[in-house]
Amino acid sequence: MQSNNAISPMITKSSQAPSLWLHKLILISVASLLALPIIATFLYSIASQWGATVLPDSLSIKWYLQLWQDPRFLMAFGRSLIICFGTLLVSTLIILPMTFAVFYRFPKLKSVMDLLIILPFAIPPVVSSVGLLQIFSDEPFILVGTPWILIGTYFTITLPFMYRALANSFQGINLHDLMDAAHLLGASTFKAFILIVLPNIRKGFLVSLLISFSFLMGEFVFANILVGTRYETLQIYLFNMRQTSGHFTSALVMSYFLFTLLLTWLATRLSRSGD
Repeated sequence: MQSNNAISPMITKSSQAPSLWLHKLILISVASLLALPIIATFLYSIASQWGATVLPDSLSIKWYLQLWQDPRFLMAFGRSLIICFGTLLVSTLIILPMTFAVFYRFPKLKSVMDLLIILPFAIPPVVSSVGLLQIFSDEPFILVGTPWILIGTYFTITLPFMYRALANSFQGINLHDLMDAAHLLGASTFKAFILIVLPNIRKGFLVSLLISFSFLMGEFVFANILVGTRYETLQIYLFNMRQTSGHFTSALVMSYFLFTLLLTWLATRLSRSGD
């Protein structure tokens, strides 16, 4: 009996080994397929010429040097950062307290908020842009062609992502118990929110910011229709430079990707350092 009991775990492990390797193979295959376009774009961005051969004829970083020495690109990149960070700041000041109030003071509004946050997806950006053009192109609010209208419209983009991520974080903590304990110790609601609640939802908050930032940096429809070249952002710059060398546009795409990757890495490090 003892020998049979000793053999059965070995049989179980041996039967699980092929399944484990199959799962790893599938995971590696999917990751390779996802990474292949990025690798190809990077190779094209550092290729001086790439003709009929499988690999580039020669490699060079001249496209990156040309890109980062272009004042027009630097201005467009800076404008995109200003609009994105401005939108995230406004969204944080509005959505974060609103989500806290819904989960702490008005839990009956959760179902209403779940319905409201999907409304931005119900109206296509082109339709919204036409309406905004009619409203904000004349007195008294002439906002078309300015960054302010982009910050307002981008807020509607960040609302669903930020609210959903923050809502999941609030659902994962005992919000009322934390607040009651803080009140018993003499802390005000604002102080308890800053010192106790925020550290507990920090990861979800950072995730919401990163997701929103990625979408905002890649948004084109609102920027093209509402401001265009009057306030050229990164995506408008990429659209206007589409007729130039494909190597140049590939360098632009890879620069955007690497910048987003760097921000993700920094946010991850900050999140781990706070644990």
